[in-house]
Amino acid sequence: MPERHATVLCSQGLHARPAAAFARAAAETSHRITVRRTDGNPVSGSSTLMLMSLGLKEGEQVVLASDDETAGPALDHLAALLATELDGQ
Repeated sequence: MPERHATVLCSQGLHARPAAAFARAAAETSHRITVRRTDGNPVSGSSTLMLMSLGLKEGEQVVLASDDETAGPALDHLAALLATELDGQ
């Protein structure tokens, strides 16, 4: 199971707009993507509400994962998205 560690760099955390932008990007992949806090349970990366339920703030670490061994490039892309403001998308 490929995983990527990422840091949330949205200045206001993963609130509605950045969560929706991330969820859209995750849904556009052909992989089932999950997101979790480093010490938490995974939620669907393509669900805005589930992402918001994590209550992620700027600077927090998350783990992106997929059960598809070919998901590495998609996980890299999504990790890079979390390293941007995301509000402008």
